[in-house]
Amino acid sequence: MASMEADVQGNDAGRSNFCFRKKTFACLCVATLFTFIGVCLTYLRDEHKPIPLFRAPKRAVTLLIWAHPFGNRDIPDCSALYKIDGCRITDDRSEYARADAVVFHHREIGAGSVQLPSEPRPSAQKWIWMNFESPSHSPRLGSFEGVFNLTMSYRKDSSIFIPSGSVIPVGREVTGVAQPLSTPSDSELSRPHFVAWVVSNWSQNQARVILYNKLRQYIDVDVFGHGHRPLPPESGNNVVQLVRQYLFYLAMENSQHTDYMTEKLWNSIEAGAVPVVLGPSRKNYERFLPPEAFIHVDDFPTVEELARYLQTLRVNPHRLKKHLDWRKGYSMHRVAPWSEHYCTACKVVRSSLGKTDVVQNLGEWYKS
Repeated sequence: MASMEADVQGNDAGRSNFCFRKKTFACLCVATLFTFIGVCLTYLRDEHKPIPLFRAPKRAVTLLIWAHPFGNRDIPDCSALYKIDGCRITDDRSEYARADAVVFHHREIGAGSVQLPSEPRPSAQKWIWMNFESPSHSPRLGSFEGVFNLTMSYRKDSSIFIPSGSVIPVGREVTGVAQPLSTPSDSELSRPHFVAWVVSNWSQNQARVILYNKLRQYIDVDVFGHGHRPLPPESGNNVVQLVRQYLFYLAMENSQHTDYMTEKLWNSIEAGAVPVVLGPSRKNYERFLPPEAFIHVDDFPTVEELARYLQTLRVNPHRLKKHLDWRKGYSMHRVAPWSEHYCTACKVVRSSLGKTDVVQNLGEWYKS
């Protein structure tokens, strides 16, 4: 009996050892297999990436300028100027039927000096409405409802957003050329002149003229332009060079509308003078500039208090400096008309081939 129990125990032990060896062998096989796969992936990872689905490269597009703004006949080479490839710009109207997009400047079509094409529009062709005047100086906006596919303007919510200028944090890439903004030295904080204003479009009922007439009761403002003193010879007829001699510049727009900030603002920024702005709200300006980069007329309950603040800054360079210290972290980009407009538009058209929307309520949107 004892012998039989020993045999049974021996058989059980044998079977257990056999199973253990079998499981160990299986584990070793699995481990070896995964090791082999891992080694293969290590050496083949760069050679055998998953092949993406074929995507045809975007074809080149043709952008037709229907009428040159203000007679400026600039035909840019987008690749050479801005490294924007696949864009061909032309003003040859015989290419209308083959053009991927046509640009229309509102100044001409709004005044009726240029008519829209009489030929049927090709089905995939985009019409681009371009305008950089304020709504107050853009007649017949309501005549073009449902006509265009894209908008190009100073408004940030345009299909193609082209501001007169912009400030960019140092290190960020930008289309075109950006120049670093320097912080004025202590000697530059005591510039020889106080406040300047360059103005050509003068009307007594403009908000900016009304404000100026009040402001001059408290401080001296040097006014240049049509009907006023000419730009001095030493400025080379250049507004930026003139403003470099002043602490403050009145960057006041002829009308007040969303995002409407013209070269007046950017001339002041480039010249290193503090802009005193009259235009849209402070909150709107802060979408484009640091809050301390400008002085908004609405910051003061009265014009007299605005004048007093400017006088205070004039005699306190350290307080003035707080409006200029922001510059060291930024570069400035000035848009080159009209080459950058066309090349940017062409880039947008090329990226949206096959998509065609219609701009409804053009006038309502632009005036909002």
